[in-house]
Amino acid sequence: MRRKPYPSDMTDEQWALIEPLLPRASRRHRRGRPRQTELREVVNALFYHTREGCTWRALPHDLPPWKTVYNYFQGWDRDGTWQKLLDTLRPLARVKAGRAPTPSAAAIDSQSVKSPRGQGTGHGRGQEGQGPQASYPRRFPGFSHRRGGDGGERRRCPGSPTPLR
Repeated sequence: MRRKPYPSDMTDEQWALIEPLLPRASRRHRRGRPRQTELREVVNALFYHTREGCTWRALPHDLPPWKTVYNYFQGWDRDGTWQKLLDTLRPLARVKAGRAPTPSAAAIDSQSVKSPRGQGTGHGRGQEGQGPQASYPRRFPGFSHRRGGDGGERRRCPGSPTPLR
């Protein structure tokens, strides 16, 4: 790594835990160009993206190109690698925070439970909306599993341009 580190970058000890979980470049099926991107930098970019909540295109230029990072994430999400990585890191983060490795209880709020058919949506008179406001799953902080959009519509990186309205 020949750049100034970001707060979200992994230490060598953290990388030693993560590296064995990532798929190796296949030698049997040599399709396409050989890998030129360091996987550690891809994971650092994914952690930066998660921590800062920026759009894919707003990743800093000293990290791998945003499209490369995005493609790795999509592939790892599709084949289960990303979930395996989160499942390995989550208990370690919980123990470090002074908690049990696995949660002993779960909290369900009214926005997570569907009402039976025929009952109201829970909105008062004159309010718009047909369902819960928070339609995304709440997960352990720092280990969110992004599906669908890139989250850039909610928060932007410091210094990224404000969208025109």
